[in-house]
Amino acid sequence: MVGGGNTGDDVYTAALQRRQGLMGASGPSALVKNFKVFRIAAFACIGGVLYGYNQGMFSGVLAMPSFKEHMAEYDPFDDDADQTKKGWLTAILELGAWVGTLLSGFFAEALSRKYGIIMFVSIFILGVIVQATAIQAGPDAILGGRFITGMGVGGMACIVPIYNSEVAPPEVRGALVATQQLAITFGIMISFWIDYGTNFIGGTERGDQKDAAWLTPTCLQLFPAVVLLAGMVFMPYSPRWLVHHGNEEKARDVLASLRGLDSHHELLELEFLEIKAQSLFQKRTVAEHFPHLKEETKWNIFKLQFVAMGSLFKTKAMLRRVMVGTVTMFFQQWSGINAVLYYAPSIFKQLGMSDNSTSLLATGVVGIVMFIATIPAVLYIDRVGRKPVLVIGAIGMATCHIIIAIIFAKNEDQWETHSAAGWAAIAMVWLFVIHFGYSWGPCAWILIAEIWPLSSRAAGTSLSASSNWMNNFIVGQVTPDMLAEIKYGTYILFGLLTFIGAGFVWFFVPETKRLTLEEMDTIFGSEGVAQADFERMEEINRDIGLTAMLMNGHEHEHEHERSPELSDKDSAA
Repeated sequence: MVGGGNTGDDVYTAALQRRQGLMGASGPSALVKNFKVFRIAAFACIGGVLYGYNQGMFSGVLAMPSFKEHMAEYDPFDDDADQTKKGWLTAILELGAWVGTLLSGFFAEALSRKYGIIMFVSIFILGVIVQATAIQAGPDAILGGRFITGMGVGGMACIVPIYNSEVAPPEVRGALVATQQLAITFGIMISFWIDYGTNFIGGTERGDQKDAAWLTPTCLQLFPAVVLLAGMVFMPYSPRWLVHHGNEEKARDVLASLRGLDSHHELLELEFLEIKAQSLFQKRTVAEHFPHLKEETKWNIFKLQFVAMGSLFKTKAMLRRVMVGTVTMFFQQWSGINAVLYYAPSIFKQLGMSDNSTSLLATGVVGIVMFIATIPAVLYIDRVGRKPVLVIGAIGMATCHIIIAIIFAKNEDQWETHSAAGWAAIAMVWLFVIHFGYSWGPCAWILIAEIWPLSSRAAGTSLSASSNWMNNFIVGQVTPDMLAEIKYGTYILFGLLTFIGAGFVWFFVPETKRLTLEEMDTIFGSEGVAQADFERMEEINRDIGLTAMLMNGHEHEHEHERSPELSDKDSAA
């Protein structure tokens, strides 16, 4: 969506080459170099800790007798009872998250990324408080509280990656967005072990266990939520949001502070002008096509979210982005990861672990291996790239599912006498989450945060994330019935879908590493974009001096390559 004909391509090719020459290599050293940005992104990722903690915590709570006492038919003691309502108890959080995700685009634009996070963490806190009343109110409080909590989780899960991607320089953007997934896995890990510990409060048997066994892990999530709420007040705004809302001077200052560079440094000037060009492009497009919405009022911003959402389906290039974002999230959820996270104790029990404490212990291992496996993604995703990691991870996950299905089919009625087979299946579950941890966990969120142009980033990310949450909801709802009815067929289904996911990535998902957010237009193509859009972007690039800066720098580089001796003489003179 930039430039006209070859001129537009030349501008962005020059931009990419010039920036890569200035910014240096990706990897752990780049994180050290950009430690301030890393620190800010890591703090925002407390939102990811809340998401992961809530996911993992509830799987253990579902297995606790004291919790079941208050849930009646929603979580029956009889494993042969109807499992549909149990699915609702789990999946209603995803339904709330889906609603929160759809609303997040508007609040991210109207309030800023920063205050959008603050608003949604406040909603999260309210939902936890409602759940804490379940001793008196029963399942209705859990259902209502988890829906509200889900809205907070969904909003944060959408806005935090946007915020991190917009404060990050290109060479560490993938790592900082992957930090969100690392935070999620950290939350999952600590929640599993907190569940394991609190499971012993009063005893582990029905009638002995105290309500504190499940109330403690439920209420503990308030602490990081309050820390995030208070700390985000002191975090910087997104420079991209500031530019788009007319505060260029502050945006330049924030960008200089984030990069640790002088405000007139060439690399900073290059990044600032590209951000400004995209912002002006959106504003001029809105003014031309929707003149009644060009005033930046809250109501117009709200209506523009629907306009932006509709625009995602109008050109081939944008439809390709929609496909990459929504289908990637579809395959992430139908890999079966949240079936494991939500129902791990039940799954391990079905694989031969009759003791609840032992199954919780095995669940705790899930959290540890997933967290450890996510760390390489944070360090090396910008060096290795997204596409190979996604393909390898999908093949690994799918293979684990098929092996589990084979072991299950052969030993379904003889776990007591074939305990080694049960442990082999459990080891495959652990290996499955390792493959997810380094691949589809972080990479899927990186893709949906970075593939969109500024004009439709909030709407595009919301649409992609809504696919995650809707499929998450479906998986959470149907998994108890699938485990009860088709048993090992559950793993065959997840395995086949994940193999298909590997093929989808290989054939349809482009590589996006080390490109700026604005340069995504180039790799997704510009088919179907009106010539007027090309001309508008060309005009903007010329008006703000971006074209001259890039092309002059490009010419100087070629002059140096052709005449190194002349350059030496000039330097000596």
